[in-house]
Amino acid sequence: MNLPNKLTVTRIILSPFFLIFFLIPRSWSHYIALLIFLGASFTDLYDGYLARKTGVTTNFGKFMDPLADKLLTSTAFVAFVAAGYIKTWMVSVIILREFLITGLRSLVAYKGVVITPSPLAKWKTGGQMTVVIIILLFTNLKDTFASISNHPWNQTLVPRVYNGMVFVVMILTVITGIDYLIKYASSLKGVLR
Repeated sequence: MNLPNKLTVTRIILSPFFLIFFLIPRSWSHYIALLIFLGASFTDLYDGYLARKTGVTTNFGKFMDPLADKLLTSTAFVAFVAAGYIKTWMVSVIILREFLITGLRSLVAYKGVVITPSPLAKWKTGGQMTVVIIILLFTNLKDTFASISNHPWNQTLVPRVYNGMVFVVMILTVITGIDYLIKYASSLKGVLR
């Protein structure tokens, strides 16, 4: 268990703590949720950097790193749906794709094939994390400053912006899912025979 893999496991452990603090209806807990998400996102950047720099890439890391990312971002999106910030159907599409690709990874791993994240998939993950951070930042500011919270555009413009950002990452998420299915179709057929 090298340091990059420990950081990946840390990200998995932080996901439920993010959810717990986000669901507590207090401003201070939402700030803690933001800090947890920022810390977890940083572990994603740092574990990849360390693995490349030290040349310590393992099959565990190749499989678990994307899974940890999916768990973290999916947890945040589900929390946002529960809070009424974003539309359920977009998050459902994102999570469906994540489960589908995780299933694909598991199936082809049976044949000894390890699917590593493509550059486009890394952009997808970065986009998802960025959207979550923006929503958390603005929501915390809104909760802290009553003038922002009571501003007329908060009722109409903000939900549209949130949903617009999630829609963009949903499209990117779907595109990367299709890309994986095309690239690994032959491996998948070999498993299903």
